[in-house]
Amino acid sequence: MYVFVLDKNKQLLDPCHPARARELLKQGRAAVYKRYPFTILIKNRELENSVTHPHRVKIDPGSRTTGMTILQENTARCVFACEITHRGFQIREALLSRRQLRGSRRSRKTRYRKARFLNRTRPNGWLPPSLQSRIDNILTWAWRLRRICPITTISQELVKFDLQKLDQPEIQGVDYQRGELFGFEVKQYLLVKWQHQCVYCGVKDVPLQIEHIVAKSCGGTNRVSNLTLACPKCNQAKGNQPIAKFLSKKPDLLNHILAQAKKPLVDATAVNATRWELYRRLQQTNLPVEVGSGGRTKWNRVNRGIDKSHWADSLCVGASTPEKLIIKNIRPLLINAKGHGTRQRCRPDKFGFPKAHAHRAKSFQGFTGTVAALKKTLIASVGCVVILHPKLTALRTTRSLAILLQNLANCS
Repeated sequence: MYVFVLDKNKQLLDPCHPARARELLKQGRAAVYKRYPFTILIKNRELENSVTHPHRVKIDPGSRTTGMTILQENTARCVFACEITHRGFQIREALLSRRQLRGSRRSRKTRYRKARFLNRTRPNGWLPPSLQSRIDNILTWAWRLRRICPITTISQELVKFDLQKLDQPEIQGVDYQRGELFGFEVKQYLLVKWQHQCVYCGVKDVPLQIEHIVAKSCGGTNRVSNLTLACPKCNQAKGNQPIAKFLSKKPDLLNHILAQAKKPLVDATAVNATRWELYRRLQQTNLPVEVGSGGRTKWNRVNRGIDKSHWADSLCVGASTPEKLIIKNIRPLLINAKGHGTRQRCRPDKFGFPKAHAHRAKSFQGFTGTVAALKKTLIASVGCVVILHPKLTALRTTRSLAILLQNLANCS
């Protein structure tokens, strides 16, 4: 992983090798500007006396994890990679729990109140919070990377899953169903759904075949809920046997396969619902945005001999991908979305009854209140702690603290 570099005026320079960054820090010519992603500031360098090259940020959006990389276009070198784990499903579960608790409370407290519905207006382009959080996470990191790297272009994978075709291939047109696009889409979806491994023996990194849970000779269909993946050995061993008979000695595996097969298409739906909104939001950055299909991404990755991963997929997005990529010693930065706290004051237990009440003021590592710029020692005030440092600026103040700071300023 390369180190991002800024000049003494905080202007963007090309990333440098970690060894070069250590040398600059050891000599005192640079200082640490940011830890994640690691960025240094060179004290005696200006942008006018430096040479910079264009960089491209490449994004592979996903419903659970999004891969993001930065490619130096003149050398085809990957200088940064990260994988962002979203919390969309966690948000959905929290909203569902809140709705159930509120419905229960209304039925207990206001049972005679007339029912209300459709009493809210939504702006154009509104998305559910679980989907909006995915877009916000990607845009947040795209904005952060633009502040520390000279990015000139964006590449996004604009993939689409045909849900109707995935769920019911026999709906119309035999030629349409048996085209290359249909087979590729179903195979790609099954690879994601079954974690790129054989469902019977768990082997990975081998050619996998589409397997019918209920064989077509026994009345099975091509619905995606009846399809799974198996290695050639397991596929031949199962044949047209009922899966209950084939896995009679592995009841846990049988229950897992049957439950996973009936899983709804939530991941594909999340990607379809957010892809165009993410594209529109990326266009608002005033940078050229290149789009590429999922088939192009896989073709680029397979032809270049790169192992499957989220960040590797993002590196191969679009037709602009160079023939040879330099990805030596790249370890992706793993990012987990944590949200921005909660506004919920009353914390219920699992039955919906209140068990605790949160404080009005949020705290971080034991500190609450204000960070102020003073040249004094640490001061304790009512309800807040002030951290004093000559280079810090005031972030949030209260009336009582403002009066205290004014008195201190007058005394000094």
